[in-house]
Amino acid sequence: MRQDPHPPVAFRPPMFGPFERSVAARYLSARKGERFVSFNAWFSLIGIALGVATLIIVMSVMNGFRQELLGRILGLNGHIGVFAADGPMRDFDAVAGRIRGVPGVVSATPIVEGQALITSEPGGASGGLARGIRPDDLRAKRIIADNIRAGDLSEFGGEDAIVIGTGLAQRMRVMVGDRITLVSPQGRTTVMGTVPRVRSYQVVALFNTGMHEYDSSFVYLPLEAAQIFFQVPGAATQVEVFVQDPDRVREMQRAIARALTDGPPVRIVSWEQANNSFFQAVQVERNVMFIILSLIILVAAFNIVTTQVMLVKDKRKDIAVLRTFGATQGAVLRVFLITGTAIGVIGTLAGVLLGLVFCAYIENIRQFLQWILGTVIFDPTVYFLSRLPAVTDPGEVMQVTGMSLGLSLLASVYPAWRAARLDPVEALRSE
Repeated sequence: MRQDPHPPVAFRPPMFGPFERSVAARYLSARKGERFVSFNAWFSLIGIALGVATLIIVMSVMNGFRQELLGRILGLNGHIGVFAADGPMRDFDAVAGRIRGVPGVVSATPIVEGQALITSEPGGASGGLARGIRPDDLRAKRIIADNIRAGDLSEFGGEDAIVIGTGLAQRMRVMVGDRITLVSPQGRTTVMGTVPRVRSYQVVALFNTGMHEYDSSFVYLPLEAAQIFFQVPGAATQVEVFVQDPDRVREMQRAIARALTDGPPVRIVSWEQANNSFFQAVQVERNVMFIILSLIILVAAFNIVTTQVMLVKDKRKDIAVLRTFGATQGAVLRVFLITGTAIGVIGTLAGVLLGLVFCAYIENIRQFLQWILGTVIFDPTVYFLSRLPAVTDPGEVMQVTGMSLGLSLLASVYPAWRAARLDPVEALRSE
């Protein structure tokens, strides 16, 4: 007899069929006498949800914190600083012109920078950083020009104008039109000894970058006025460089160094070198927080193990009856895998939703809590920023979700294995 070359394939039910799903759903629902097991299941679900939400919120805040700081620090300080190897830079315009010719360079701005003591009659004294910059270059610096809170940058020029931050203005108790005095620590040598250099300037504008540290300590002078005050006539202390891609700053350093090989020796410092310790500390803190908060999810996953073991013990008779009616060990295993992973899946999805909603409205929530508690929750004098940032990374959300689901599945394996290995005869005899 001729055999069919293509015999029919036997039908195989899906791995998690209707039988397993219906039994698992029945076990997950609380019934009379099973309230304690159901309570533990809810406790596990809430624990996973809170762990996932907390991890997403903290990682988003850390990302936002780094991004905000990086944007504001680089917005004010530039991506690369080019300094003369010895003393002030005399040919700064020629150096800036050659740097501008390097592909990838957005701007090259000569500045004069120095520490100064800032004083006013009503506000006392405070240390600060004075920067001399050409008026057109300051107006082109968007982080300053777009955040003027009072006054006008059109008045910035000559030898009697100064632009300060709103934090410094509040501390000095001055407004636009008032005068503040700068005292240089490098004094003038006279027959009477060293005399500090003192010069008063009229405040023509107030800026607010949103970074308290800068708004409370930075002041801007016209370049010529700063050259006179710091006694570097016709010179600059550095050329501030902005590039198109700050992440390629090392490559840009080498390109700028090649462009300046024919001139006087220079020292080139990138933002990574200038702020390396600060951003490394932020990264280390972020990694440590991820590890610590992951333990919350791990603890919740262990709670799933406890809940499932209790459920298996409570359902010994049911398991024996199912096995007697023909349920295989694999079917019993899948039933309890579904019950355990269902807790993890629902808890994870709830945690992701809660975390994303919290991150979207985190600043509103902070202000509401401040209003309720009557205290400052995010002090800008400590955290450098005036608002609580949160930047959600989809890759990190997927990572947290995958970790939570994986731990939930692993936590369900041992109780499900115990249920599948249960001897129905022994279970019925012990009842």
